[in-house]
Amino acid sequence: MRVPNSLLQFGKSAFTRVLLSVAVVFAGGCNDQPWNSPYPPQQAGQEILYASFGERPNHLDPAQSYSSNEVVFTGQIYEPPLQYHFLKRPYELEPLTVTRMPEPFFVDEAGQRLPADSAPDDVAYSIYEIEIMPGIRYQPHAALAKSAEGDYVYHRLTEAGLEDITTLGDFSETGSRELVAADYVYQVKRLAHPHLHSPIFGLMSDYIVGLKEYAKTLGEEAGKAGANAYINLHDYPLEGAEVIDRYRYRIKLRGVYPQFRYWLAMPFFAPVPWEADVFYGRPGMKDRNITLDWYPLGTGPYMLTINNPNRQMVLERNPNFHGETYPTQGEEGVAEAGYLKDAGAPLPLIDKVVYSLEKEAIPYWNKFLQGYYDSSGISSDSFDQAVQIGSAGDISLTPALKEKGVKLNTAVSASIFYMGFNMLDTVVGGDSERARLLRQAISIAMDYEEFISIFSNGRGLPAQGPLAPGIFGHLEGEAGMNPYVYDWGPYGLQRKSIEHARKLLAEAGYPDGRDVETGKPLVLYLDTPGGGPDDSARMNWLRKQFEKLSIQLQIRATDYNRFQDKMRKGTAQIFQWGWNADYPDPENFLFLLYGKNSKVEHNGENAANYASEEFDQLFERMSNMPNSPERQEVINHMVEILRYDAPWVFGFYPKQFVLYHDWYSNAKPNLMANNTLKYRRVNPEVRELKRRAWNQPVLWPLGMLVLLLVVAVVPAVIAYRRHESRNVSAVKH
Repeated sequence: MRVPNSLLQFGKSAFTRVLLSVAVVFAGGCNDQPWNSPYPPQQAGQEILYASFGERPNHLDPAQSYSSNEVVFTGQIYEPPLQYHFLKRPYELEPLTVTRMPEPFFVDEAGQRLPADSAPDDVAYSIYEIEIMPGIRYQPHAALAKSAEGDYVYHRLTEAGLEDITTLGDFSETGSRELVAADYVYQVKRLAHPHLHSPIFGLMSDYIVGLKEYAKTLGEEAGKAGANAYINLHDYPLEGAEVIDRYRYRIKLRGVYPQFRYWLAMPFFAPVPWEADVFYGRPGMKDRNITLDWYPLGTGPYMLTINNPNRQMVLERNPNFHGETYPTQGEEGVAEAGYLKDAGAPLPLIDKVVYSLEKEAIPYWNKFLQGYYDSSGISSDSFDQAVQIGSAGDISLTPALKEKGVKLNTAVSASIFYMGFNMLDTVVGGDSERARLLRQAISIAMDYEEFISIFSNGRGLPAQGPLAPGIFGHLEGEAGMNPYVYDWGPYGLQRKSIEHARKLLAEAGYPDGRDVETGKPLVLYLDTPGGGPDDSARMNWLRKQFEKLSIQLQIRATDYNRFQDKMRKGTAQIFQWGWNADYPDPENFLFLLYGKNSKVEHNGENAANYASEEFDQLFERMSNMPNSPERQEVINHMVEILRYDAPWVFGFYPKQFVLYHDWYSNAKPNLMANNTLKYRRVNPEVRELKRRAWNQPVLWPLGMLVLLLVVAVVPAVIAYRRHESRNVSAVKH
């Protein structure tokens, strides 16, 4: 059979291409990096921490940010006056930018100073005088750039001047200046800004003197000046926040509010320079996403240099960081656990943190096993690969992970995951007996014991109320049981029967899941972020819980930012959310159901928009009390009200499991602090060695491909030569 010349040429060219490809692959391996590395070769050997994010942070402005996926960044960039000691337990506050811990003094209505042990009813105001350390400077930033004449370079920009500007990095000039007390006061004023909608404004306006009236003043000014006009907050004094001198300022609160010291460790009370608002307020900036919500400006150890939510976010060392050292002491056992090896070392210990977008759990897990992420949580899909549970309930890592040198940290989180009802909704909301019985029936039907077992591999405790374990006011055992959902039996907690839930549903006017007034099936709506492949099993489980009551559950999935918008507007009916404690006090959980902190009316964190006059009165009393038996009694009464009204299905308290490689150190969990990146350390040399060992290229498929092509091409070449030889012979004869 004659072999066409075109086929022969194809065989030759294909063979050549494969050889070239093999050569290119081998040449690529000459940089000594694994071929599957997702990072550029020049990052090899650098002190870089690799982590991930799943959703773009919605807010990086400290006046607005209040989500766990946002504080990952804001906590490293902004510096409030106080912080939590990294290694001490129980959690202890310490100075961050201040010279000493601020202690309030008390005055009466006439302004006369009162003794420190005065009864709360005698105290009209608590006054904090706060002194910051001199010499602290902001990160380099275009908002602070000045000319040789001392004028701000970019404060008079017009939209035409932004023609070639697409990111903050396109501004060629940067500058810095010293942190002053006025910057802290300026940020307190920003909490009342009508354009910012701070989630803590409702709560803080109850305490910071004049803040509520200040918001009205700014609102009137904004109405006159226009939506995008800059409001110079220096022109409007606030009685509750005043500058004393360059390094001292004063905050004045109504009554006694001991929890305020915890707020001083949160980004809400970190400084923001006035220059930031002027710079970001220039025409055209917002259209380019050049805002404080996108590009923060702080004094902390890190600054955000890349914000690409479709791929990567990068924190890099702030060259102007004022300096801090690793702690030299902590709770008992920290030295033996290796947490004091860096005692006294200058912070931060890592130069850069690279966060890559990972929307799915399995790719993240595989990259962790390959060494491309330094730490990892454990999803349900990978739990059996990571953890084994002994017959006595003891938890340990699987042999495969132990062989890799992976470590495990566990802790019961000061957190709660819950299902909330929008109390403004006409079906599930309100204080009618019908709606209350409906909510109680659903609370029983939601089998969170099963949820914890299926989706969390047992990593959780069914919640009996809003207070997580370890928080004052939380009760264990029968004393802490929710009697509307559980009974106490010989083996402890036992969820009430589904028959009991159906009885409540019938009493509510929905026998067999049908409205007695209309005869129509009861259809309820759950709004949720996500809706991807990983969520389908959970969504099906939720539907089954409602099906127990013959209720049809429609799930409306959307992205997280859209979900947050629905919550702000009160258009969701049922939702699932969670809360991580900001500080170790019951107020930080109970304020999630405080009426003046409602999401719709006050843009607060009361996402259920729950309102109870009795609960609110008790909350205001409890907030001012020290931990005591009397405070416990008030909390018990508050929790009983919530259990009866059931604005939440009190889901579960999660148990935290975190894995990390042996090149990643100082990984002690701190459930209160949000600025712990500066303490972490990586050993890049060990990481590189293990990455290469774990990611050896598999070359035999290439060899097989070459061999197959040789087998296919060589006969064609031989046949062609024979054919040509016969032609030559024929010509000669």
